Amino acid sequence: MQELLYKVGKNLYVNLTNKCPCDCTFCLRHNMDSIGGSDSLWLDHEPDHDEVMEAFKKFPSDSYRELVFCGFGEPTERLDVLLEVAKTVKEKWNKPIRINTNGMANLINEKDVPPLFEGLIDSVSISLNNPDPVKFQELVRCKFGEKSFDALIEFAKECVKYTKNVTMTTVDTTLSKEEEDECRRICKEIGATYRIRAWEA
Repeated sequence: MQELLYKVGKNLYVNLTNKCPCDCTFCLRHNMDSIGGSDSLWLDHEPDHDEVMEAFKKFPSDSYRELVFCGFGEPTERLDVLLEVAKTVKEKWNKPIRINTNGMANLINEKDVPPLFEGLIDSVSISLNNPDPVKFQELVRCKFGEKSFDALIEFAKECVKYTKNVTMTTVDTTLSKEEEDECRRICKEIGATYRIRAWEA
């Protein structure tokens, strides 16, 4: 049985895909098969909207605070299903909705994605990882290469226009204090919140 939904703390997470254009050196997938209350987040096939909604029957709406699109892959790889599920959840339960993303949505989908979030996605958390484009690529090893960092920055700037809360994150074991200060400056310039997240082994 595929785990399409799983709980972490008070939030419910949606696992739509195992696809990702990045191969981050610190990715949890290198060390574990699950996160939070899940057993395994590896999928044997990618679910459609109806499969995901069927999984919600196991999670009453009063049992979680926020819905988060984040699994063992980049959620915007399944943009159409993501937006369809988000729309249904908003209409049925009016829950806050967040996307945790690597910021490559525009490159993945070959279109401007953030305008599609307006009125639907409440928060976007983007993995900034490093303020230097070269070091960024060394860390995330994105298939889109040199243009990845600039695409992430542009995506973040657009998200600020269409969503209430935009956060950009780095992992605490991968940056120097000076690099963290530079990330903080970048976020301030964009209008995003900066958060340093703990690395989990």
